[in-house]
Amino acid sequence: MQTRIIDGNALAREARAALRIEVEALSAAGRRPGLAVVLAGDDPASRVYVRNKARACEETGVLSRQIDLPADVAEAVLLEQVERLNADPEIHGILVQLPLPRAVSSERVVKAIAPEKDVDGFHPCNMGLLTEGRPRFVPCTPKAVMAILDREGVALEGKRAVVVGRSNIVGKPVALLLLQRGATVTVCHSKTVDLEEATRQADVLVVAVGRPNLVTGRAVKSGAVVVDVGINRLPDGRLVGDVDASSVTGVAARLTPVPGGVGPMTITMLIANTVLAARSARD
Repeated sequence: MQTRIIDGNALAREARAALRIEVEALSAAGRRPGLAVVLAGDDPASRVYVRNKARACEETGVLSRQIDLPADVAEAVLLEQVERLNADPEIHGILVQLPLPRAVSSERVVKAIAPEKDVDGFHPCNMGLLTEGRPRFVPCTPKAVMAILDREGVALEGKRAVVVGRSNIVGKPVALLLLQRGATVTVCHSKTVDLEEATRQADVLVVAVGRPNLVTGRAVKSGAVVVDVGINRLPDGRLVGDVDASSVTGVAARLTPVPGGVGPMTITMLIANTVLAARSARD
């Protein structure tokens, strides 16, 4: 079987071009979307992510503001910064880059973000709305997964979907979204007995566990659509996903690569959520 490698960069460019048109219209009406990113510390991976988000803002015309805080920042100081952004009418979306320093409670910080500015979609109010099937903001990576499936024309109703991973950031939200689209969903995790037997049943397989090359070709149903959310750096410096692309190629009908698959669309969905927040903001 010939496997179609889904070009996430191309999909992201197409989506950002459409977002730029919407940003221009909002800006002309006096409501330019604004995104603030709070970064505490000097984690290299976090800095790369934040830099990529700033580039996406520039590309789409979104106002970008970055707040850099030291690694030893007190939790109270970070919370005060969040409160200032909550009250700032130029800022429609707030993202506090994770992970945070150990002395800071991520849970308290996320809860401090105004739900209507929580463009990451992690506030308990927004997670609750997602569970009810009427989301305000869908978390960016799950939203990227669904956008990729939609742009590829993948039918979900009545299909068997398997999600490997049960995190609050990816696994659980993706499972909910697939379920709401009419798929029959199985969620697997580290304690799943005979994981390969479960994944072989999937018409649509989403893998998000952070274990390099966990899923191989023998664990994939012929003709399946495989979305690899994982990104792992090997000792030799190479980036690989949770799916062994070399053995899955030729088995799956479609596969997202790592890098260049879900990642670019995730950042694009952050911009989409920021635009949505600006469109919904009260005057």
